[in-house]
Formats: sequence, C-alpha cells, structure tokens
Amino acid sequence: MDPRARYEKEIQTTRHNRTRHIIEAAERVFTIKGIENTTMQDVAREANLGVATVFRFFPRKDKLIVAVVTSNLQQVLHAFQSIAAMSVSCLDKIELLFDHSISLLHNQDSSNVKLMENFENYAAHYTEPLEDIEAFNAVYREISSVFSSVITQGVQDGSIRPDLPIPETLTTVMNTFSMFARKLSLQKNILLFEQDVPPENQLAILKQILMSYLRN
Repeated sequence: MDPRARYEKEIQTTRHNRTRHIIEAAERVFTIKGIENTTMQDVAREANLGVATVFRFFPRKDKLIVAVVTSNLQQVLHAFQSIAAMSVSCLDKIELLFDHSISLLHNQDSSNVKLMENFENYAAHYTEPLEDIEAFNAVYREISSVFSSVITQGVQDGSIRPDLPIPETLTTVMNTFSMFARKLSLQKNILLFEQDVPPENQLAILKQILMSYLRN
C-alpha cells in the first residue's frame, strides 16, 4: 500500500473509532438521563472529549440520536440474520425469534429496550422525519427482508397453515409478541403482587398459543 493510501486508511479508521466512541457514550447518557434531557455537553463529558469535537462529528443532536438507535437496531438485524440462516423449518425459526424476544427478560441490562422505548416516545413528538432517519429505516427494511425470507420458506416447506394470509399473519404475530416482550422487560423490576403471573410464564403461554395457531 502506498503512503498516501495508508494515510487515508488511517484517517478513516481514526474517524470510525471516534464516531463509535461518541455513539457509545451517547447511548450511556441517553439511557441514564433520557434522550430529551441529554445535552451534547453531557455526551462530550461522558466521551471525555470537547463539545466542539462532538459537534464536528454530529452537527445536530438528532443526527446523534438516530446514529445511536440505528446501531441498536443493527443488533436485532444480526440476530434475525443468524436465525434465518439456520437449516430448520420456518416454524422452528419463528420459535427461535420468539425465544430471542423472551431473552430480553433474562438480560439484567435492559438499557437497549429502554433506549428504543424512549426513542419512540421522542420521535412521536415530531411532525417531520428526524434528520438521517433514513439510515434507521434502511436497517428496518433489511430486517423486513430477512423476515420475508422466513415467510417464503414457510410457504414452501408447509410448516405454516396454508389457510392463513401468511405475510400479514406472521408480521402481526411477531410484532405483537416482540412488543409485549419489550413491555414486560421494562416492567420486570416493578414489584408484582403474589397472584400476578410472572412475565416469563406470560410469554411462554403466549408463545404456545401463537405456535399452535400457526402450525399446519
């Protein structure tokens, strides 16, 4: 590699590492203080950087917010891709996706769930799309594409009931289950009355009901 190319690569690597560092610092502060209450100075302090440096990488707070939540959504995409690549039936993959949502309850650090919930509430107040939101939407579309491949397999392998409108049904089932799992994850530290059904049991029952409904 010639010196100029090596220099440019080092610059790109340094910029990528600094961007990653700011995003990780912002995620920690957003989780603790909330997106609305966090300032760019808070992020700079957490990242041990000057606020001017943070603004050089993210000129607006909205750009940083979207970068953080997009990074979180990419983790969901990777989980979906891993499950979709397995050599099992469509129904088995759906069960694994359910289990992935259930795993939120066993994760002692629910910061990702809190962050996404906070982001949805924050974004709901805007009549115009947030800056750079297309990056977030692009990852969402990738997740939908991976899920579509699972749906296509269900049509082909016959593991899903043929009398159902498959795409609409599976999308509704997965969205309902994941949102319920996320809500229970956020509430897991709230004291429950003795007669309440534990969150794990609620999800296990819902999973069994949905799997029975889908199974051919």
